[in-house]
Amino acid sequence: MTPPPRDRADCRAVSEVLSRVGDKWTMQVVVALLDGPQRFNALKRQIGDISQQMLTRTLKTLERDGMVERTVCATTPPQVEYALSALGRSLSEPVRQMAQWARAHLPIIHDNRRRYDERH
Repeated sequence: MTPPPRDRADCRAVSEVLSRVGDKWTMQVVVALLDGPQRFNALKRQIGDISQQMLTRTLKTLERDGMVERTVCATTPPQVEYALSALGRSLSEPVRQMAQWARAHLPIIHDNRRRYDERH
């Protein structure tokens, strides 16, 4: 049985989602929030080399996509926590699998790059 042809709109839709979830910072935010809600500065410390502007942008995009929930606590000063939504949690397993694959295959990839660079 031949699979149905994929139309361009379907490919664009998949590409749009993959570009979001495959983004370096998106993956790191999802992993950082796996253990539960965190405040902005705790996230920034955990992720490490992300700028404040990039973390803000990534969190807003994830919130807009419905993967992260932002909660403002009624304290003085107000405190904001970020947590994975159900949709964001559903992304965590594929992200974890991709991270495991990357760790397992990184030495092979580095070796392949070295050999390629020696030939070219």
